Amino acid sequence: MQGKTKPTKASNIKRTWHLVDVKDKVLGRIATDIAGKLMGKSKPYFVRNLDCGDYVVVINAKHVAVTGKKEKQKTYTNYSGYPGGDKTKALWQMRIEKPTEIIRRAVFGMLPKNKLRDIMITRLYIYPEKEHPHGDKI
Repeated sequence: MQGKTKPTKASNIKRTWHLVDVKDKVLGRIATDIAGKLMGKSKPYFVRNLDCGDYVVVINAKHVAVTGKKEKQKTYTNYSGYPGGDKTKALWQMRIEKPTEIIRRAVFGMLPKNKLRDIMITRLYIYPEKEHPHGDKI
C-alpha cells in the first residue's frame, strides 16, 4: 500500500527570490509569469488556501512593452469617492509619472480575489531602472 499525501502546512513553505527583467517584454505575458511566482503555482506543495508564493524583484519597469495602440488608448482610473473625483491617465502618462504602477496593477489584477491577495502583492518589488537593493538575496 502506498503512503498518503500529506497536507501542506505553513511551516513547510520555503520562499525564494526571483529577479525578472521586463525590458522590451510584453506587459500581459510577463504579468502572468510574475503572478504565478507570487502565488507559488509551480511548487509541488501548492494549495489555494495558503500563501505559498515567492519574492519577485522586477527591474527595468520603465521599459516594458505593450502591443497595438495601448500606449495611447489604455487608461488607468482613480476615484477619490467625491463627486467629480474621477481621474484618468493614459499609459504613456503613467509611464512618465509612475512606471512601477503599470506592472503593479497588471499583476494585482491577475492574483486571486481573496484575503491572500494583499499579502501576495507585498512580496512584489518593482524598480523603474536596473538598480535594486536586493542583490544579496537573489
